Amino acid sequence: MQYPELRMRRLRATQKLRDMVRETSLSVNDFIYPLFVKEGIEEPEEIRSMPGQYQYPLKDIVEAARETEALGIPAAMMFGIPAVKDEVATSALDENGITQRAIKAIKEDLGDKLMVIGDVCLCEYMSHGHCGIVENDQILNDVTLELYGRVAVSYAKAGVDMVAPSGMMDGQVGAIRHALDQAGYGNTPIMAYSAKQSSNFYGPFRDAAESAPSFGDRRGYQMDYHNKEEAIRETALDVQEGADIIMVKPALAYLDMIQSVRETFRMPTAAYNVSGEYSMVKAAAANGWIDEKKVALEILTAIKRAGAEMIITYHAKDAAKWLKE
Repeated sequence: MQYPELRMRRLRATQKLRDMVRETSLSVNDFIYPLFVKEGIEEPEEIRSMPGQYQYPLKDIVEAARETEALGIPAAMMFGIPAVKDEVATSALDENGITQRAIKAIKEDLGDKLMVIGDVCLCEYMSHGHCGIVENDQILNDVTLELYGRVAVSYAKAGVDMVAPSGMMDGQVGAIRHALDQAGYGNTPIMAYSAKQSSNFYGPFRDAAESAPSFGDRRGYQMDYHNKEEAIRETALDVQEGADIIMVKPALAYLDMIQSVRETFRMPTAAYNVSGEYSMVKAAAANGWIDEKKVALEILTAIKRAGAEMIITYHAKDAAKWLKE
């Protein structure tokens, strides 16, 4: 059938028709909201490069989690900023560390109402800001894996619902799976940062987590963003090592990668709508150049349309309110 018998605009004539034939629907159940807890502060501090996002002291992190849960958002991802950093990530391994205490406090207050995901990395805890043990300016892969396993177990002991290794060390998912299983946490799932790019979109997050590297960069372990086939290979390794959920990070500039990963592996797929993507929208909206609500919802819908069932996004709270309107 062709025009004039076929008229595609027939199904676009009214909002009811458009709703009925809509292929992708965004829901609050798709969102994971990042939370930052910081040791040594007394009041929430707005993150300069991420308007509307805060570093919370421990005494306020539960209330921030309650607000997240009250909006219907099913999960929060926890990032901790310790008062003391060193070259062996001592604070990350401390069962009374800031992240562990925050996880415990949230779970004691909210129980199963809010899923708490612990980001497993070392950059926030290292004095040099890299994601692993450093020797002669080289990031040591295999030594770092043992630390990742210990951090994951400490989060599990604190009550975390899921761990999410983000350091991009070879073998990290397998090492964490083994550590959790050996410690009796075989039912704790792993959300793997499987295709995490060495991206230019992370700048505001490094302000939030106070984790910018003091020398060099992370291109030696995070992925070269030019390579999609490499992303498939990286993801395949995580699946083989026991990942329960796979992830592509960032999201907006990597929709093709999200689609390829989802179609290749046919398993739960997440995408991280990262800080730079968020802050660009905020900045443009502040200047009156775009409608923040419309643009943010369009971006989140595109990420879901590409194949992500879960979206980690700083817009989660705003989007949850907008979707209720």
